[in-house]
Amino acid sequence: MDHESVAKVIEDRVKPALQAHGGGIELIDVKEQKVYVRLTGACHGCPMAVMTLKAGVERALKEAFTDLEEVVSV
Repeated sequence: MDHESVAKVIEDRVKPALQAHGGGIELIDVKEQKVYVRLTGACHGCPMAVMTLKAGVERALKEAFTDLEEVVSV
């Protein structure tokens, strides 16, 4: 799991779903089995952002990277 492979999964699987609702996501860093992201657009500040992050983004990334511990919003 490196920055490039995580960025590819986000671009292909996560970003289109968020963009469909006026939101977006920016990959900040990948360190020690954790992925750091920033939600943007309509997702930034949305009351459902935590659910989106855990149920959507983290789930999609854990399917691709079984060694992923968590996705952290920064």
